[in-house]
Amino acid sequence: MELNVEKEMSSFEAHQDDSLKVLVADDNDSDRLILSTIIKNAGHEVVCARNGQEAVDFYIEHRPDIVLLDALMPVMDGFEAAEKIRVLAAEEAIPIVFLTSLKDANSLAKCLDAGGTDFLSKPYNKVILTAKVRALGRLRRLQSVVREQRDRLAVHHEHLIREQEVAKRVFDNIAHPGCINAPCVRAHLSPMSVFNGDMVLASRKPDGGMYVLIGDFTGHGLPAAIGAMPASEIFYGMTNKGFSLQEIIAEINKKLAHILPVGVFCCCALVEFSMDKNIIQVWSGGLPDLFIYRPDDSREGGEIINVPSKHLPLGVLSAQRFNTEVQVFEMQEGDRFFLWTDGILEANNIKGEMFGSERLVDIFNKNHDSTKIFDEILDAVDVYTGRQEQDDDHTLVEITMVPQEEFDSYFGEKKQEKLSQKALGPMDWCLEYTLLPQTLKDFNPLPLLTHVLMEVPGLRNHSSKLYTILAELYSNALEHGVLGISSGLKTTAHGFAEYYRQREAALSKDFEGSVKFVLRHKPEEGGGVLIIRVEDTGKGFDFKGFEKKLSSKEGYCGRGIPLLLGMCRRFEYFGTGNIVEAEFEWRI
Repeated sequence: MELNVEKEMSSFEAHQDDSLKVLVADDNDSDRLILSTIIKNAGHEVVCARNGQEAVDFYIEHRPDIVLLDALMPVMDGFEAAEKIRVLAAEEAIPIVFLTSLKDANSLAKCLDAGGTDFLSKPYNKVILTAKVRALGRLRRLQSVVREQRDRLAVHHEHLIREQEVAKRVFDNIAHPGCINAPCVRAHLSPMSVFNGDMVLASRKPDGGMYVLIGDFTGHGLPAAIGAMPASEIFYGMTNKGFSLQEIIAEINKKLAHILPVGVFCCCALVEFSMDKNIIQVWSGGLPDLFIYRPDDSREGGEIINVPSKHLPLGVLSAQRFNTEVQVFEMQEGDRFFLWTDGILEANNIKGEMFGSERLVDIFNKNHDSTKIFDEILDAVDVYTGRQEQDDDHTLVEITMVPQEEFDSYFGEKKQEKLSQKALGPMDWCLEYTLLPQTLKDFNPLPLLTHVLMEVPGLRNHSSKLYTILAELYSNALEHGVLGISSGLKTTAHGFAEYYRQREAALSKDFEGSVKFVLRHKPEEGGGVLIIRVEDTGKGFDFKGFEKKLSSKEGYCGRGIPLLLGMCRRFEYFGTGNIVEAEFEWRI
């Protein structure tokens, strides 16, 4: 729908001298005759009334363009008649001119207070009367044009809102919430308009962990929400394929830097939750400081661990200059991680003062029940702003650290697909894949290998377990075998950080070595067996002593291998410990 104001105004100007219908109400016959004669000679139609009641009745019958009312008339005076005509005209804003011999200021003001547009003093001047009628005619037509434009704008606005609502449904299907409804996750998004400049994405990782992303694009509404679509597609696509946090955030930045105009960017935090290891890894760029809250039942409040933003927002730096360094934090069961956009901290009260970080910290310090902090923050912001209209999108997310078993129970076991023998896909095959030093530096083979395995429909139901097996075996082969990094570092959050620092340092240097995968799938009655063999060129280790500790449960032997033992039908080391073979069985 097009709204052409210039065209409408041209039409208005072309017809501004058209004939008008004028209602004249005066109880004096000679005055009424004089007025009607002057107006008729000016080319207009006249309807005459002798009192206020007739003026109201004739207005209903003839719907004139202009009303001329004598102030003092029998039956009903001009003041009462003007008020009734105003009510009948509603939004038409009919011009009403009072005809009066009154001279004092209060009486003239009363004419305007009663709804009059103007007044004309007796005796009448032909030139002034004709000019006033012409001017009021132009005003009447202008009001009509404005009213029509308003109505058309209202229709256009309603049409636009409907289009945005349809687009929003399409957008929500693309930028779907993933596992945001998991019991350990709470999220609140309060947009200024139909579209939200903030986004919250959450997805379960193939190995059983979870990624949560919170983003705040420059601006508000549809322009701000556009960038969320490619970001969401990359996030969910790469998460499902098993890419790392660093790879996901780098790819999103690369895409946004390419498509977003100058001055538009996304303040963002991407967090990886490893429930089985009780750690989180955080990449944060441009957002306010985030909080880890550790409840303390012995006192009011608890411990607040500040998680600062250490990077620029997404879409600012090129892929070559982008930094994927993460912060690693050790977590405990019951710890809560809070993420928010600046709309929470910058919420204004009626005086224009911001809510600020001090009030936010005060909520945590005075808390008695950690399960209520989320609602306490929202209530505090709501009360502080006086529930007035938002001037920014408000987004708040809380993730509670829970045991891996509790997290997994929410998703449950996928129902086994009923597969016919013909629909089992490739059943008897072998794949050998060797990664050399240059590839080991900057390539993650797990998404590729997982994709190959998913070509066997019967294995799709076990994608989480298979990814965990591949990831554990590859990590051990690369980090312990080829790079020679000690697993003993991974006992504390600080140790994890040092472990990954050494890993990045080792990968940045030249080194020798390789990692070879041999995947062999064999059909069996009612299913199949996948044999995964991983060989590295490292020195190996005392695997016989390691296996003895596993069987006797003596000492600390890591969490990865015992986990794989529960998943695999067979698990064996060969050579010097640099070759490992796992056998995974599945049934229809």
